Amino acid sequence: MSLRAFALLGCCVLLAACSKVNQDNYSKLKPGMGKAEVESLLGGPNECAGALGMSSCTWGDEQRFISVQYAGDKVLMFSGKGLQ
Repeated sequence: MSLRAFALLGCCVLLAACSKVNQDNYSKLKPGMGKAEVESLLGGPNECAGALGMSSCTWGDEQRFISVQYAGDKVLMFSGKGLQ
């Protein structure tokens, strides 16, 4: 394996390890938190949808994610899957 390929592989592993979608950040979520607080913890969401003052945002992918449901701009409830 060339040095360049080894360095690229190392960077990919480090980026995966630095994901904000993890058990530690999930445990910091609390009902009543504001959207800005959640986004400062998890970064920008991958997807959001909503209507009539309710919304749901998701961080991560199908295998590992955190989903947060909001009433207005406050956390109502949240869930996660595949967190380490």
